[in-house]
Amino acid sequence: MTLSIDQQLDILMRGVEYGDPQTYENMRAELGERLATSVRTGKPLRVYCGYDPTAPDLHLGHTVTMRKLRQFQDLGHQAIFLIGTYTALIGDPSDRDKARPRPSAEQVQQNARTYTEQAFRILDPERTEVRQNGEWLSQLGFEDLINLAAHFTVQQFLVRDNFAKRYDRNDPIWLHEFFYALMQGYDAVALEADVQLGATEQLFNLMAGRKLQEAFGQQPQIAITLPILVGTDGHIRMSKSIGNYIGISEPPETMYGKTMSLPDEAMPNYFNLVTRWPPGKIQELLDAMASEALHPMEAKKQLAWEITDIFYGAQAADRAAQHFSRVHQQRELPKNMAEFALVEPLRLIDLMHAAGVAPSKSQARRLIQQGGVRLDDVMVEDVDAIVEPAEQVLQVGKRRFVKIIAN
Repeated sequence: MTLSIDQQLDILMRGVEYGDPQTYENMRAELGERLATSVRTGKPLRVYCGYDPTAPDLHLGHTVTMRKLRQFQDLGHQAIFLIGTYTALIGDPSDRDKARPRPSAEQVQQNARTYTEQAFRILDPERTEVRQNGEWLSQLGFEDLINLAAHFTVQQFLVRDNFAKRYDRNDPIWLHEFFYALMQGYDAVALEADVQLGATEQLFNLMAGRKLQEAFGQQPQIAITLPILVGTDGHIRMSKSIGNYIGISEPPETMYGKTMSLPDEAMPNYFNLVTRWPPGKIQELLDAMASEALHPMEAKKQLAWEITDIFYGAQAADRAAQHFSRVHQQRELPKNMAEFALVEPLRLIDLMHAAGVAPSKSQARRLIQQGGVRLDDVMVEDVDAIVEPAEQVLQVGKRRFVKIIAN
């Protein structure tokens, strides 16, 4: 079945964010024109996304743009998986409030070795062009760098949010950090890209690519930016260096278990960015949780199963779910637990005091802040958390358990 241009646009622009409705409309219109040209000429679009090998493994955060790249592939376009062997020597400063540690060239090459194999868990290897930007960036001379830099002003960099905050605090901004946008922009020139994908905070870098392409006589690429995926902490961008990541090559049980550790408030972010669920199903889950028809724990189990199924298949996802239930919800629970009947939603702090597992409400608050309180084996981080009337297990410390029952 051949899709119309509008149908293709609906697929390709789903989930795209710029923080500015006009930019969205402009990019959608440009992409529509480019798609129409592709249909007319029979020439597929060249679509790429770059991944800096700053760590040896890809994680779920990387797959947000990779899934969009796969959508372009499935519509017949040329996907380019770019490994940033040279940009990694600087590290993208777009999402940082301080300079990244600089890895050695040897570390970068070692990390890059596993990227392609892992990428093919999302991308079709038969329709993927794999490149490293060291191919062309290593060939640039000093005169080339001067020519690239001549298209930008220092003010353009300093008004960027991350640089502006550091400048206001009088924190150091290293000169080499400005090179990153020039290098990423030149990637678009070298690849003769029609479309570049990136995270929302990378929009400046993608627009730098458009500017340089025009300077080199090329048609400027369409910039498509997608929201970031928060890590398992629920707040900070997923990162292996921070430790809040879910690796796409981790064992199914680990992948499932890490997903189950997500704070409830992070689930919509994951529903929209890393599942195959259509918008209708996502909205149904959100509505069901909002109306309390579905307990967040049950929704999280569906999410964990979906993510594990994507990378390992249904049988492995079933085994991971059984493992989680056996190890985290059954094996460590005492056979005889005190019960607490809950009639209506109650603040966790009040419940802990009423159930006798905390001598005072202030002590209950401290226990939560110290990470010593779990509901169904998921750590509670919100001191104002509300507990719903549903069968679940409250654990305080290592030895105090209360079975909550709905009354």
